[in-house]
Amino acid sequence: MTARALAVLAGLAAAPALAAQAARVDTAHRDTTAVSTSLAREVFSYEGGGRDPFMSLLRSGDVRPLLADLKLVSVLHDANYSARSVAVLRDITTQKRYRVRTGDILGRLKVTAIRPREVVFTVQEFGFERQETLVLRRQEERP
Repeated sequence: MTARALAVLAGLAAAPALAAQAARVDTAHRDTTAVSTSLAREVFSYEGGGRDPFMSLLRSGDVRPLLADLKLVSVLHDANYSARSVAVLRDITTQKRYRVRTGDILGRLKVTAIRPREVVFTVQEFGFERQETLVLRRQEERP
């Protein structure tokens, strides 16, 4: 016999054994997949730096103080050099005092300018900026 004929005979003889082995593997695979089906819940844990983006801003101190909670107590304005001007603010809810200069940041509020009787803030909310002004109220003189 030739080598080619021997190879064909060996292939024919091995075919039933390979088919039987494939059938056993297929049934074993079906049995294990039916038994081992389970659901896995995906859980996320934030371990990055800075503020947790999934934590509510209302529960954190990032939004404090609110502009509505601030009262302008006094202004020390330097007309010659405005960077030396200082304003004193008080949070009426917590009674905390803030001494600010131009460029200081309080939560979402940035001090833009300090004028003789007012402080101008840039408020950053939801990706937008707006200007707000706190004015020093005149005190009434008592006799």
